Amino acid sequence: MNPLNSLDIAKKVLQTEADAVRSLIDKLDHTFEKAVEIILGSKGRVVVTGMGKSGLVGKKIAATLASTGTPSFFMHPAEASHGDLGMVTADDVIIAISNSGETDEIIGIIPFLKRFNVGLISLTGNHESTLAKTAEVNLDISVQEEACPLGIVPTSSTTAAIAMGDAIAVALLTKRGFQQDDFAFFHPSGSLGKKLFIRVKDLMHAGDSLPITHPDAALTGAVMEISSKRLGLTVVAEGDGAMLGIITDGDVRRGIEKWGKDFFDMKAGEVMTKNPRTISEDELAAKALGVMEKLAITALVVTGANNRLIGVIHLHDILKKGIA
Repeated sequence: MNPLNSLDIAKKVLQTEADAVRSLIDKLDHTFEKAVEIILGSKGRVVVTGMGKSGLVGKKIAATLASTGTPSFFMHPAEASHGDLGMVTADDVIIAISNSGETDEIIGIIPFLKRFNVGLISLTGNHESTLAKTAEVNLDISVQEEACPLGIVPTSSTTAAIAMGDAIAVALLTKRGFQQDDFAFFHPSGSLGKKLFIRVKDLMHAGDSLPITHPDAALTGAVMEISSKRLGLTVVAEGDGAMLGIITDGDVRRGIEKWGKDFFDMKAGEVMTKNPRTISEDELAAKALGVMEKLAITALVVTGANNRLIGVIHLHDILKKGIA
């Protein structure tokens, strides 16, 4: 029985893998810059390939590249020799991952790549290997030891490969001037995409669901409008749609406390809050949320040109979309 407890084992694994990644820094040289320039100069896509654990690493690298502005996909090297090479064009660049640099399935497709002059970048742990020597650029991902005590389970080596892939992706996105908006474009369903793409007009209540009260209307009617439309307020507006103010359910409670039953004898225009904070329909929903949080309110009136009423956006509708 191994006398080390689980925490000691975990700490040793993390230290070994951290050392493996740290050692990559000293291995970086002009070949890394050349690899980045080859990809930037390509008119095609980056095709990542690898077998076994290296293949899983390759899928992650391909996904990272694709989501950061470099068109990329993963190709299984065994399937490549059975027809999938048809997906590769002379304009593409191959990133081949193999710790040994002698993976049969990858070595087997090298003649095809050379024949059609497809750019080849290798990530290997052996710069004297067949793959390293035939690639245009070989990036050294060798590690001193695996984190596994047997020294055979891919652990430090796969971590190093992922880290090198991240380095390539970040170098490329920086060179391309890739920005937050670009990232969100490729992640429209992610939290960032929602924050940067969903606008007020996409979530606001309009038409028949919009609570509207005329300034000369009795407060009983305003209260019914607040209750029926369930937005916590009614907009006080002229017949032509010009917004004058709002009455919230809080205004109603405070009015009853102040005036008692006489409150309901008043007109909507007499008790409304004039010139409430409004927002444009083209603003981001995330901005509307920020305004609501700052003012401690749950809804904003949406207006257009000449203060014309367009809609109402509610806090709950923003949160339901996962914007926070």
